[in-house]
Amino acid sequence: MPALLPPPRTGAARLLDPEHLTRVEDGERLHALLWRPGPGWRMVSSAVLGGGIAERAWVLNAQVAHGYRRTDPARHLAGLARAAGARGPGVGLMTAADVSAHGRARDGGTEAVATAGISVRGWAAAPQECTTGAAPQECATGAVPPGTVNIVVALPVALSDAALVNAVMTATEAKVQALLDAGLDCSGTPTDAVCVAARAPRDGADVHAFAGPRSEWGARLARAVHRAVGAALPAVAHP
Repeated sequence: MPALLPPPRTGAARLLDPEHLTRVEDGERLHALLWRPGPGWRMVSSAVLGGGIAERAWVLNAQVAHGYRRTDPARHLAGLARAAGARGPGVGLMTAADVSAHGRARDGGTEAVATAGISVRGWAAAPQECTTGAAPQECATGAVPPGTVNIVVALPVALSDAALVNAVMTATEAKVQALLDAGLDCSGTPTDAVCVAARAPRDGADVHAFAGPRSEWGARLARAVHRAVGAALPAVAHP
């Protein structure tokens, strides 16, 4: 397994402070973002590795080569995380986009980091032909290479299970809003993923039951995600 090499870390500490890692795989230089907040975090994710709701200690967003053909992505991501020194259970996302060109934003204590590859994109409610072998124009726009919008969000408060699910909905709505604001005729790509991290409940601390876009923390999450996705979109996406 090739080593992942982090550069020196600089700047003020953040709640969501991923390391930028690089590796050479199959002769190609690839990047990754690794966030290691440590214990005391509950995460909800749609990721191929560590998805669902559980306590997690790290989040890896790894770039893979265009035309990725491995059939064991969870094992691949776990190996990359181990090579970088991540320990314990974590969340692993992957994308063909260059994650070094990520976007980030903060709002009222909530932080978001997004990576965006949009070469293959379309609407969620696409015609049936899009999933049965045909490829009409309305299924996706752009060239063949894959694209993925990955979003990682951190909140400094505890959320109930229902609120964590609500936070995923809110993050997704904010992503779509950012895509439309950038002039893109799509709701995302077929492989988009999200991870929302919130503090594990502690004795005497509030556990928030809502994270919709009009709740206190959901509104902050939505604004942070909207700005992070907008910042991550390739320059050609903006009108």
